[in-house]
Amino acid sequence: MTSDNSKFSFPPLANIPLHVGIIMDGNGRWAQARGKNRNHGHRVGAESVREVVRASSGFGVKKLSLFAFSQENWNRSKIEVAIIMDLLSQYLSSERDELNAKNVRLSVIGDLSKLSSRLQNKISATVNHLEENTGLHLCVALSYGGRDEMVYATKRIVEKVSQGVLSKDEVDASTISDHLYSPEMGDLDLVIRTSGEKRISNFMLWQAAYAELYFTDTFWPDFREEEYYKALLDFSKRKRRFGCVPTTSIHKEIELQADSRC
Repeated sequence: MTSDNSKFSFPPLANIPLHVGIIMDGNGRWAQARGKNRNHGHRVGAESVREVVRASSGFGVKKLSLFAFSQENWNRSKIEVAIIMDLLSQYLSSERDELNAKNVRLSVIGDLSKLSSRLQNKISATVNHLEENTGLHLCVALSYGGRDEMVYATKRIVEKVSQGVLSKDEVDASTISDHLYSPEMGDLDLVIRTSGEKRISNFMLWQAAYAELYFTDTFWPDFREEEYYKALLDFSKRKRRFGCVPTTSIHKEIELQADSRC
């Protein structure tokens, strides 16, 4: 197995997650450990974004969601926030042609109203430019919070119920999924968090309900193709039961009624 533009050749994976989510953490600490300011870490971290996006298609991942900026991140210094937003703007400009050439589709989710009108326009133009592509679906969570997304979905459903478009008796889990920011992304299979922290920090709470979790001490600027492969390899060795139990002779009666995912 070789990812696009890879310097390495990797053994094939027995099981590949359809949808991978990554909490890209540790840019600031990576930079500070090297005597640099936090902004240097964000710049180098952008290279990891580029490499992971390129590698995803080669590894066989179909959907990739990246947690780029949370609602809480607005509380950081104005200079740091400006640097992050500028890097995002640069990425949209510099990578658009390559993303298009690689058949990548783009979604950007979150409370985008907090962004500058210039950045909102650039995001919209890039999303529209790539919307017909059918390869990797890249979703960037920006000014995003998982609880906020669930509130957003709930309000949309309540509005439809109040208008008589939808009956309250019709509301189920699939209804909520259909009203999230980007319902076409579906559930997450694997959530990766870098930098040694072991929490999901309000990232795609609904979509991560049955996701496998992978935590690595590697800071995001050092999370490149090889580290990505390690996470996918770990996932491929796991047995996903979705709340079911392995079938034994004692469970023959249960087997008849078991969820097909068992």
